[in-house]
Amino acid sequence: MTELNQRAATLRALHRPGVPLILPNAWDAGSARAVVAAGFPAVATSSGAVAEALGHADNEATPVDEMFDAVARIAAAVAVPVTADLERGYGLRPAELVERLLAAGAVGCNLEDSDPRTRELRDVAEQADLLAGVRAAAREAGVDVVLNARVDVHLRAYGPAEGRLAEAVRRARRYRAAGVDCVYPIVLADPADVRTLVTEVDAPVNVLARPGAPAVAELAGLGVARVSFGEGLYAAARARTVEMLAAIRAGDELFRTAEEAR
Repeated sequence: MTELNQRAATLRALHRPGVPLILPNAWDAGSARAVVAAGFPAVATSSGAVAEALGHADNEATPVDEMFDAVARIAAAVAVPVTADLERGYGLRPAELVERLLAAGAVGCNLEDSDPRTRELRDVAEQADLLAGVRAAAREAGVDVVLNARVDVHLRAYGPAEGRLAEAVRRARRYRAAGVDCVYPIVLADPADVRTLVTEVDAPVNVLARPGAPAVAELAGLGVARVSFGEGLYAAARARTVEMLAAIRAGDELFRTAEEAR
């Protein structure tokens, strides 16, 4: 487990408030290699992108064996820490989830606090117990896995809008107490709200880069420690492919141009 321990320690150390870890999420071995070749020090997967690339829908519709096989191919393709988006754990018990994560060669994972199928938020105590169980299982296995707790309050438009930030803070604090390394209030984008959450939660904060969110430099100034891109790169690659296919269909000389660019 020595190499996995080293990678977990490296990944954890990369979470520095104000100097965020940038994670353009990968979906297969090729995209993971591209992330590393571009100079990024770690690779994160996107469950939605992996699922679609495998021919499935997001929200735990991917068979669990296929998801972990994909994570394993990604981890085997790169010599940097890999953190896996595991939705809410595919119904696995913490010990099995950790065992399979480590067997795949990953040293971090995202776990979300809403049910992928119903889209409803889970009880905060129940989610904290799940996260604490994963933390304990990781320590029992001998690798201090980096846990990123996704907080879905804003994604699911939970409760009155004026109370969402306070609920996100409450949940983030509870998950930190359960032993997570980072909290991820997905789709939170208002700079003042991001700053409030960073200030009020004693944990590194992950923000999703997306249209309408602050730029990376601004997020760094707000004290964010991790910036991930979710399905963004995969969606952009897919959109570009559609454009190229339309151009090829129209008779453009794209293949010749691509060969000249090599």
